[in-house]
Amino acid sequence: MKEKEAKSLVKMFKALAHPNRFRLFLEIVQESEKAFEEGHDCFANAIMDKLNVGAPTISHHLKELVNADLISTERKGKFLTCRVNPDAMARLNVFFSRT
Repeated sequence: MKEKEAKSLVKMFKALAHPNRFRLFLEIVQESEKAFEEGHDCFANAIMDKLNVGAPTISHHLKELVNADLISTERKGKFLTCRVNPDAMARLNVFFSRT
């Protein structure tokens, strides 16, 4: 494995090491799958309601997931949409399939 890829994976694992952030990421993955199937967007406020966590905390964790390149976010009016980064998921799948 090249050093650049290793650093990228370490950054992802660090972001996912926090329990709340890990739960948030799993919710985004699940909501993204549903959104794709049903033809709508995955909104951060729907996830926030499920996790029973405040907006500032969610905002912080979303920022960390974006910085780790695990998700992307986009403003749609007053709502924030979340999408899983398919390249990051592919890299994680390759990593776990090798070990």
